[in-house]
Amino acid sequence: MNSNPNVAVVGATGAVGVEMIETLEKRNFPVGKLTLLASARSAGKTLPFRGTQVTVQELTADSFRGVDIALFSAGGSISKEFAPAAVRAGCVVVDNSSAFRMDDTVPLVVPEINAADVKLHRGIIANPNCTTAITLMALYPLHQAFGVRRIFASSYQAVSGTGAKAIEELERQVGEITAGKPVTKEVYPHQIAFNVIPHVDSFLETGYTKEEMKMQNEGRKIMHLPGFLASVTCVRVPVYRAHSVAVSAEFAQPVSLAAAREVLRHAPGLDVVDDPANKQYPLPLQVSGHYNCQVGRLRLDCALENGLCFWVAGDQLLKGAALNAVQIAEELLK
Repeated sequence: MNSNPNVAVVGATGAVGVEMIETLEKRNFPVGKLTLLASARSAGKTLPFRGTQVTVQELTADSFRGVDIALFSAGGSISKEFAPAAVRAGCVVVDNSSAFRMDDTVPLVVPEINAADVKLHRGIIANPNCTTAITLMALYPLHQAFGVRRIFASSYQAVSGTGAKAIEELERQVGEITAGKPVTKEVYPHQIAFNVIPHVDSFLETGYTKEEMKMQNEGRKIMHLPGFLASVTCVRVPVYRAHSVAVSAEFAQPVSLAAAREVLRHAPGLDVVDDPANKQYPLPLQVSGHYNCQVGRLRLDCALENGLCFWVAGDQLLKGAALNAVQIAEELLK
C-alpha cells in the first residue's frame, strides 16, 4: 500500500466520524488526500483537518475511486450497501458497524490483541463492538497469563454510544426535571436522566440482547478462543461519554492479585488505576477523551474458583470505535 494513502471517512459528520478525523490528525496518520463522505443532507458541510476545511461529499457507489483506505461509521445498512463497492474500487474498508463482524471471511481486530489477523483481509476488516473492545483490553492479557474460561459481566454504557440525539436527550431531560417540567423522551423507551435502563440493543428469544451476546461471540473470534463463555447484562446509564464494565472472570490457572497486577501493568493500551484506600479507581470522567483504557477494583472473586473481579473503563468513541479503526489502518501500512 502507498505510504501516504488516500483515506475516506464514511459517516464523517457523525460522532464517531468526527473522532476518526481528529484521531487521524492527532496520531499523524500519513494521509495523502482526505475524502469525507456522508448522506445527501450533510453534503456541503465542512470539517477541519490539519488547518484546512474539508467539504463533505454525498456518499455514492462511485465515491471510492483513488481511495486506499475507507473508515466506515455510518451504520450496518450503509456498510452492507457501500463497502463492497469500495472494495471493488481497490480500497480496504475498516468497518465500525456490526455488518461484517461475524463473517468468517472478515477479520475482527483489536490491534493490541490480534493485529496479525489484519493480514488475512479480503478487502474488509471489522471493528468490534465498543463494550467488547474495552472489556478485552483488560481480559485478554489476563487470559494470556491464566487462560480465561468464562466471565460474568455488567456494562455501564454512556448515552453517546447511541449517538448525538441521545446526548441531547439526557441534557434536555435533566433540564426538564430541574425546571419541574414533564419529561419528554424520543431516543430511549424510558427516562434516562437519573435512571438506568437494562436494555441496550434488541432482545433475542433467549432474553439476552444482541449487545449482550456480542461479548461472547466477538470475544471468541478476537481471542481465537471458541470455548469462551460470557453472561452479560448491558445497562444504559446517564453518563455522556465512556463505558465501564464490571467483570468477574474465571480462569483455568490459579490467579494471584500480585500476578494479575503485574500482567495488567505491562498490557498495551491499558493503565492500572487501583488504589481503593485513596479512592483511586477508573471513572468514565477520567477516561473520556483518552486513548488508553483503565482497569482497577482488582480482587479475588469470592464466588468463583480461580476467579478475579475487575472494573474496566474506556472511551467508547475512541478505543471502542475511532481509535481502534485508525490503529487498524496503521497496521495496514506496516
